Amino acid sequence: MSIPIVTVIGKSKSGKTTLIEGLIAGLKGRGYRVATVKHHYHAGFEVDQPGKDSWRHAQAGSDHVIIASPDKIASYRLLERELSLPEIAEGITGVDIVLAEGYKRARQPSIEVARRERGLELIGDERYCFAVATDAQLETDIPQFNLDDSNGIVDLIVERYLG
Repeated sequence: MSIPIVTVIGKSKSGKTTLIEGLIAGLKGRGYRVATVKHHYHAGFEVDQPGKDSWRHAQAGSDHVIIASPDKIASYRLLERELSLPEIAEGITGVDIVLAEGYKRARQPSIEVARRERGLELIGDERYCFAVATDAQLETDIPQFNLDDSNGIVDLIVERYLG
């Protein structure tokens, strides 16, 4: 059985990261193991400090760099093309659910964050949206939750994808 993937989508500065933090805490508090993926829309982000050993490995031509210590491991690799969310999730093990921030075109179950000050138009495909976190009342049949009600959304995630 594959690990369920839930995306959190919304306009820039709508509160996606804050909601994911609440979802992680709520799921962890119920004993679930959680992985997260953050979609970065622009090529060339840096994960290591220039001059550090792992940065030097990449600069020397390493296609896959791994940094390991007694308490954590980080890995990054160079890509020929952008991987889809399911392709990324294939490499994730040892968790019960993957929460992804962004990936509005991923065709995965999604929670959309809609905030008045950013505009209330939904940007995702409503066929995949199973919840909306908002500070307004929207005209939609999709279940709506207050922006701060991460526990209510966790209840829905558990019921639909982990129950």
